[in-house]
Amino acid sequence: MSEKKGWFSRLTEGLSRSSKQMAESVVAVVARKPLDQARLDELEEMLIEADLGPEAAADITAAFAKARFGKESSEDEVREALAEAVAAELIPRQGLFDPLGGPRPYVVLFIGVNGSGKTTTLGKIAADLTGKGAKVLIAAGDTFRAAAVEQLKVWADRAGASFMSKPAGSDAAALAFEAVERGKAEGFDVVLIDTAGRLQNKSALMDELLKVVRVIKKVDPDAPHETLLVLDATVGRNAVAQENIFGNAVGVSGIVMTKLDGTARGGVLVPVARASDSPIKLIGVGEGIDDLQPFNARAFSRSLVGLDN
Repeated sequence: MSEKKGWFSRLTEGLSRSSKQMAESVVAVVARKPLDQARLDELEEMLIEADLGPEAAADITAAFAKARFGKESSEDEVREALAEAVAAELIPRQGLFDPLGGPRPYVVLFIGVNGSGKTTTLGKIAADLTGKGAKVLIAAGDTFRAAAVEQLKVWADRAGASFMSKPAGSDAAALAFEAVERGKAEGFDVVLIDTAGRLQNKSALMDELLKVVRVIKKVDPDAPHETLLVLDATVGRNAVAQENIFGNAVGVSGIVMTKLDGTARGGVLVPVARASDSPIKLIGVGEGIDDLQPFNARAFSRSLVGLDN
């Protein structure tokens, strides 16, 4: 995906609830006063309340103190220093999603709980790829939810992508196997595979996902080339727990954080990034196709504290 014109303004707008909740509180405490330990303690508490998590809050506060301790700061100086401290946390955790830069077909597995925005994310990626002239195959691997299959079919039609599904209750691994085989046989550039996300029975879900991965490797030992975990920012710190569950059981190559426009807790991306061995690759701040974009740590950090990019 390329960064479309206006993306940064949409990012700032999408994160406005988070920036209002965090940055305005910080500014009120810190701006135009010498920065002392009492104010730093208050800053750290605010960052924790903004869902950045205790470890990140401590590190960001320390970086902020190093830059501004003992000084009086304007509102813009406070925001700039805070943005730099958050960016320092996130820049090492920024990754690239490049499905057209690898082998053919490039197999992408989408995992995450139901309701995380997984199906929509897959659809937006498909539309972006076909818009670039790629030949894309979508496999509806959430065979337990008819609504998910129907939603994905709508996205496939809209994107001009090919589509595969099986009757409700079918073996998801068998569908994934057939999709990758078809991808190779028919010269597809990218194969996008949706999966179920029923955490009510965690062990059964993980067994199913591991089986999907195993059968895909029978067709291509290097596949899936990408396993994207889709997380919903509106669930706050629960996103960290979801990352631990999926990351430990299945293995994740990249994280997609969706619905950042629907929460005042956009800072949760920071502890998710810290907790994961996998980079943040894409973020979503709206319903439109162009509202899913590559993760830019510096742009995100500036938008999170209410600064223009």
